[in-house]
Amino acid sequence: MAVAATRRETRVVTLQHLLVDRDGPFTTITLNRPEKRNALALDVMVELTQVFREVGDSDATGIILAANGPVFSAGHNFGDMAGASVDEARHLFQVCTEMMDTVQTIPQVVIARVHALATAAGCQLVATCDLAIAAESAGFAIPGGKGGLFCHTPLVAVARNIGRKRALEMALTGDIVPADVAADWGLINHAVPDEELHDATLDLLRRATRGSVRSKALGKQGFYAQVGLDQRHAYDHAVDLMARAAVTPDAQEGIAAFLEKRTPNFTERP
Repeated sequence: MAVAATRRETRVVTLQHLLVDRDGPFTTITLNRPEKRNALALDVMVELTQVFREVGDSDATGIILAANGPVFSAGHNFGDMAGASVDEARHLFQVCTEMMDTVQTIPQVVIARVHALATAAGCQLVATCDLAIAAESAGFAIPGGKGGLFCHTPLVAVARNIGRKRALEMALTGDIVPADVAADWGLINHAVPDEELHDATLDLLRRATRGSVRSKALGKQGFYAQVGLDQRHAYDHAVDLMARAAVTPDAQEGIAAFLEKRTPNFTERP
């Protein structure tokens, strides 16, 4: 079923594993397999990637990733790996990587609204989102270190948020990190009282999406392109990007509005 993501009124579209809700400028994508602990089975990841791309092509300015049920996401579905060949397992993790990359390549600000436990690839998904807010009762873990399959791919995203020592602590122990500690470590932006999670998520997303939509999309693209580079190459990339961005219509409108002491009128699409 196609996602009616360009509509500006609230509308809910039911897919096989997800719910998509458009309300004004924001679209909420909800993992909706509570009976499976929102495990990221192969078909779920394919559907989620498709929906991210469809919303990414819409005029939405922000995306909330949420989940229904007692667990935000338990990560990969072991049923997909049981008895799998190397090629089949590689395909599974390539699909997962494609999904994670899609979150960061679409122009919209993507914020995770985490109400409960997020583990393994579910924790990886939260770490991949641009922003994340969690309820105080939520927790995060990459528990492969306690079992027989180390969390190699989740560790890529987690380590890029919290640094080597803390990432390895999570991966080697498999222990659950409470939401307040996750916020202190930088895995999420904020931990808030459970009853404030919805409003806190909207507040941060509204603040993160104000201003030029085109400028924000370039900013997100530029951040992920430079963040893994050494400083010299990061500046080379950022200087070129900022020079090209400075002459765009929205940038020139923002400059003119500042100089003329008026409210800017941004018109560019991402």
